[in-house]
Order: sequence, then structure tokens, then C-alpha cells
Amino acid sequence: MSNFQTILDQIPQDTKVKLAAIDADGVLRGKLVSKDKFISCIKSNGLGWCSVVFGWDIQDQTYQPELSISNTQNGYRDLTARIDLNSFRRIPWESQIPFFLVDFIDPEDSTKALCACPRGLLKSVLDRLKLIDLHAFAGIEYEYFQFKETPESIKEKAFVNLKTLTPGMHGYSLLRPNLNQEYFHDLFDSASAFGIPIEGHHTETGPGVYETALAYTDALQMADNASLFKLTAKSIGMKYGIIPSFMAKPHANLPGCSGHVHISLRSLSTSKNAFVNSEASSSAWPDHTSNLSVIAEQFIAGLIACLPDLIPCLIPTVNGYKRLVEGFWAATQVTWGLDSRLASVRVIAPPMCSVEATRLEVRVPGADMNPHYALAAIIGAGLYGIEQKLELKEYPPIDSQDASTNRPVSLPKTLEQATIQFMRPESKARIILGNGFVDHFGKTREHEWKLYTQTVTNWELERYLELA
Repeated sequence: MSNFQTILDQIPQDTKVKLAAIDADGVLRGKLVSKDKFISCIKSNGLGWCSVVFGWDIQDQTYQPELSISNTQNGYRDLTARIDLNSFRRIPWESQIPFFLVDFIDPEDSTKALCACPRGLLKSVLDRLKLIDLHAFAGIEYEYFQFKETPESIKEKAFVNLKTLTPGMHGYSLLRPNLNQEYFHDLFDSASAFGIPIEGHHTETGPGVYETALAYTDALQMADNASLFKLTAKSIGMKYGIIPSFMAKPHANLPGCSGHVHISLRSLSTSKNAFVNSEASSSAWPDHTSNLSVIAEQFIAGLIACLPDLIPCLIPTVNGYKRLVEGFWAATQVTWGLDSRLASVRVIAPPMCSVEATRLEVRVPGADMNPHYALAAIIGAGLYGIEQKLELKEYPPIDSQDASTNRPVSLPKTLEQATIQFMRPESKARIILGNGFVDHFGKTREHEWKLYTQTVTNWELERYLELA
């Protein structure tokens, strides 16, 4: 309880605390509790939290058919949520109120995390990595459109003809942020004050599009920061009548919004970058992977072998697959390449960076990903490659027209295709993330696809209503 006493010493005058859980869609679900209730929850090793946070979708509609974690048969029972004292931070735009994240416990085995708990899933993968003296570090880059709208106005407009924050295509513009200078800087400063250091913050090409690179850190910390950055952006946006959207493809004729993940491993015993060949040089251009360690090659090979079975963890929405269009710098095949932004796994190694900055950039995820699920899938796939000692195979150039070459696997075109592959009995997702998680999350994606197929869209009305 020494950590608990340290926390109490930091909140002597506070009367209330905000707690938050992360659901399967990466949405933060929270509540305000009194300080006395907070202390009681710590002393009793948890609090009851309605299981429906894993029984309904992003719009609070219960999954059909209902899932095993939360349903009418078990009465939408409470789950035990344990407060992670290491997640403590203060919310700068809410009078510096103390804030903590919670983890959910398996109701059948109190020593295990709930299979669908995003933080618990990632922690379990990181624990397996520690067994071989490795720890993961990560960085995430978000692209997101912003609209001069409110929750009321977007509904009144039926989500069409929304006013963008700024007009035109202006990537890396120094002028466009000046149109909303106070908001631009408030977002950067508020994120930093909320414990989310930002490495880079600029306009991306597209009307009202920003890109924000979150500073590299421990993988669990990065996943937390990535989830909380969305909360930060949406909260600060409200002050200015702005809605930031992390939807993957809001406009059919414009590039989509990615959530690129940078990843590296370090030795727990030496703290050195485990992706680096001991003889790596920053001065000479590498001959393919000459500057990479065997562990790095095996990690990449694991990604190439496993990604096709893990795509719902990286692209979880119906809309996300519309981002995967050639010509928009979005990966459409499972490939790797040295400093290639056309590959799904971009290898960044000397001389493109310093030796210690050697890392991989996984370019498949969209901004709509659940960062905990995405990092668990990416790290788990890489760990699978290390454990199986997979050999890294060289792919032909991405633009190769040689039909005789061994062509890379194409990414799924729809959430339905991705979910079918994810849930197969032989899916590597089951080895990496467990049957409980795959069955639960896969069924949530089936629900999502079913709702989509039952919806009559504006495109259908415009195309068929009059002339059919």
C-alpha cells in the first residue's frame, strides 16, 4: 500500500476523483466518485462496474446476439474494476481533478484480467515479452479531420455538408494554424499538461486536418496516452466549437486518417535497443537488413505472418477499410520495406535514423483503432515471430509487375472479410491474444457489420430512388 499512501499524499485537498474504463471500441467510459469512495475502492481491491460497457457498441446499443460477458441471462452483472494507481494524472481542463484508469478482472478467476479488457490484454502480452528479457516502446501518430460544428449541429445537418476547420489542402502549413491559433496551441499545451507529451503537431494535407505525433514511451503508457489524447482533443475542441474526428475515412475523395504505430524493443537487462545489430553503422547505407538484429528480423517476419489474422485489431470499423485505397499512401498489402511509406511495415534503421532510434512503423492502423488492442496485436505478432524464430523473406518491389514473383498477401477489403479470418479456428490471433478475446471481439465486429448491411445509405437513395 506504499504506492497508495504516495497517491494520498498528492491529493490532500481533493474531494473527488474521476475514474475511467476503456471499452472494446476504445471509448472511455467513466464516473466521478468521492474521495472517500476512491479510498474505499483501493482498500477493498476494486469496485463494481456494470459489465454492459462490454455488452454494448459505440452507440450504446446492446450486441445482438448478446455476448457472454454481459447479457440478460447474467443480469448485466457487475465486473470488478481495479484502479491502477500508476495511471494517476490530473485533468487540466477540469480544475485539475485527479484521474485514474481501471482494469477489469475475470469474474471466474480473480488472478486474471477480463479477456476483453484493453489494458489487461496489452499487459498480458507485455508480461510474456518480459519472460525473454524484452520490453516494448511505442509512438503513435494520429491524423484527424476537424469541423466547426457542435454535437447538436452535426445531427441537425444529418452529418453531411459539415464546415471544415480550414479550407484547402495545406500539409505542414505555417499559415493555416494561425486561423485557429488559440485552439492549435491549447490542444498541444493541454495534452502536455495531462501527461501526454507531444513530439510533433502540424497540419496535414486536407481541409482542417491535423497530425499529432505522441512522444515515444513505454508501450502501455503510449496506449493510455493515445486513448486519452482523443479525449483531450474532443474536450478542448468543445471550448472552441470544434469537433475533431478520428473517423478513418470521412471523405471518399480525400486521404483517410491513419494511426501509424512506431515500435521497438529494448533489453530489460541492458536497456539497449534490441532491434539494432551490434555492428550497426549510421554512416553506410544498409544492404537490406544489415543494420538490424536477428530479433528485429524475426519480429518483422512475425508481423508479416500474423497481420492478416489480426486486422480487426488495427482496423475495427466498417469505414476503416475505405481508407485502404491505392494512391493515398495507405497500405493495401502485407509488406515490409526500408524507409518505404508504401509498405505496411516501414523499417526505419541507420542511416535514416540514429542507431538507438531504430524502429518499425506499422502503417496499417487507422485513427479509429483501439490503441491497446492494436499494440497488443502488433507486439504479440512480433513476439510470435521471435518465439518461432521465423525467417524474414524478401518481397519484390511494391510496384513490381512480374507475375512470376511471390506476391504479398492483400489486406481484407471489408470488416466482414477481416473478421472471418480473425475468428477462424486456425487463426494466429487465437494463439497471440487468446480464444476468449477473439470470440468476444470478433462477435462485436460481426454485430458492427450486420448493422451496416441493414442500413439504407444516402448513396442508395440517390442512385435508385427515382430511376429504379
